[in-house]
Amino acid sequence: MGPHPAVAAIRLAVRRVLHDVLTDHNRPPDESSPLVLVACSGGADSMALASALAFEAPKLGIRAGGITVDHGLQPGSDLRAGDVVSRLVELGMTPVESLAVTVGRDGGPEAAARDARYAALDAAAERHGASAVLLGHTRDDQAETVLLGLARGSGIRSLSGMAAVSGAGGRYRRPFLHLDRQTARKACMVQSLPVWDDPHNADPAYTRSRLRHEGLPALEKALGKGVVEALARTAQLSRDDADALDAWARQAEASVRDTAGLLECAKLYALPPAVRRRILRRAAIEAGAPAGSLFARHIEEVDRLITGWRGQGAINLPGKVVAQRQGGRLVIRQG
Repeated sequence: MGPHPAVAAIRLAVRRVLHDVLTDHNRPPDESSPLVLVACSGGADSMALASALAFEAPKLGIRAGGITVDHGLQPGSDLRAGDVVSRLVELGMTPVESLAVTVGRDGGPEAAARDARYAALDAAAERHGASAVLLGHTRDDQAETVLLGLARGSGIRSLSGMAAVSGAGGRYRRPFLHLDRQTARKACMVQSLPVWDDPHNADPAYTRSRLRHEGLPALEKALGKGVVEALARTAQLSRDDADALDAWARQAEASVRDTAGLLECAKLYALPPAVRRRILRRAAIEAGAPAGSLFARHIEEVDRLITGWRGQGAINLPGKVVAQRQGGRLVIRQG
């Protein structure tokens, strides 16, 4: 008798990702047995992921390790992180460690916690020479991300949600983007894996929590079941379109710069808006504007220097970057 369908589904998803890891360029050249880490909070999604990694990795000659991040935002978070470490060790993982981080305030509590978490995971992956870090984001998480991007009035890249592969060199892998949250929880239940339900996930003070417990259920009530699946499908279609437009912008950028490397306004004006704005965004980031703080409204203001030129002054962008039009050229630089 085979494993429960939920367990089989998560194991298959992880097995596919591990095969990809074995064939990609991230495998350390001096390491005969590559290491894959799982980022585990102790919740159902990441515990299901950890159990599947522990089961599948040895069969492929891969070492399985785990990292849990203690954000220090709740009383007893260090003890809870210690419990997660114990669970990962019981699954046979090594190395396993808990990383304490300090969460700042930039961008709000959710964004600040995310930034601190990824910084810690990046450092751990570098320190251990990991080929990949697995994340437990599910199809439900993807749907929430798409709706958050829609609410911000962001562009198509934001609507594309989370990528299955992301990070430096494709470090982060998300095997569960096509699986729902209930599948992960069921897999934990039938394997008697203890899970921790983060109270922040039910705290209405957090935007994502309100969306999860109020927004999505309201949408499903109004539109019927299948909203989550449709949003996840929208994410993939949007990602395909965004990738194509990004490639077009990269190819077009050289043709709109003069011999000194400055952007020529007339040539920019001739491009489709979606392509032109991508070039402007890339130029702003290269000049020092933080990508996470550069919003669509910023790029729209810079774009008006091209499409609605009335002699207006310089545009101030995040990171003390300034964009201004000078003699038919668009100059974007540190102010």
